[in-house]
Amino acid sequence: MRTTMNAALIKHYKQDLPTIEQVPMPKIGANDVLIKIVAASINPIDLKTKDGGLKMLLKYEMPLILGSDFSGIITEVGAAITNFKVGDPVYGRVQKNRIGTFAEYIAVAQGDIAIKPANLTFEEAAAIPLVGLTSYQALHDIMKIKPNQKVLIQAGSGGIGTIAIQIAKMLGAYVATTTSAKNFELVKSLGADQIIDYRTENFYDKLHDYDYVFDTQGGKILENAFKIIKPGGKVVSISGLPNERFAEEYHLPLWKKLAFRLVTRNLTKLEKAAQADYHFLFMKPSGKQLETLRTYFEAETLKPVIDRIIPFSEIADAFNYSHSGKAKGKIILRISAIEKS
Repeated sequence: MRTTMNAALIKHYKQDLPTIEQVPMPKIGANDVLIKIVAASINPIDLKTKDGGLKMLLKYEMPLILGSDFSGIITEVGAAITNFKVGDPVYGRVQKNRIGTFAEYIAVAQGDIAIKPANLTFEEAAAIPLVGLTSYQALHDIMKIKPNQKVLIQAGSGGIGTIAIQIAKMLGAYVATTTSAKNFELVKSLGADQIIDYRTENFYDKLHDYDYVFDTQGGKILENAFKIIKPGGKVVSISGLPNERFAEEYHLPLWKKLAFRLVTRNLTKLEKAAQADYHFLFMKPSGKQLETLRTYFEAETLKPVIDRIIPFSEIADAFNYSHSGKAKGKIILRISAIEKS
């Protein structure tokens, strides 16, 4: 029986790049499964975590294994597991206090996983959990998009954007998106109805009276979203700042609520002036929603978009490429040699 495994970790915040080292094998609880990870994806949250950008929301002990979503095969089940068995091919997004998918094995709560879409490779399946859940929760759960409503999805050729466009179209929306001219054909093929070249055009000069904006950029781009939103609309951001609504939803202590109120004063003013709602989305892992997404991928209503697949041993190159911001779709790490179910 193995006692150690390879894992990519950091020993302190703002470490240049994660390093692969030998660490103890994870132990499972009664409601956990042990998974041999076949593939994992790199997400912006991994870079933010490495650089300490989420310290106000999450505190981690060092050394820390990075990685948030994965696909793989169950090798062991806890005593209370009834929905899965050894050998099942699964995919998932781990809880934020249990990250660590850039490793050969991980222990995961059964509620955070689902059976892998049968028509996808492990690499394709690994491209889905974080971006799929984030997009679904933004567009379906918070916005509650209805047919013919208008939504702007920022950065349409990125990991989030490529899935979000497809989900928005599946829900019947008219979709505008921003990207560079070289990616027009890609986002058009995913269903985008109107495309803004962010290098030569301002989206707020081209778009008006939108029901929703899905912001993935933050900063001034987020602030400008309120220029196009109609009264009663919603701006949902994964890159902006948490506000009081977020603090109340997560039952955070009063001092954090007051801190969020202070740092989002300008956003609150824009929100009130536009008569719109601002939501900061901190995606929640959900095996149930992954089951829902699985049906869409198996029906080929949705499809993963992968920029490249990189061997685990070259994780430094994968992080550097992610930092470049040039990826079209997802960057996948192949952790093990298994490629297909």
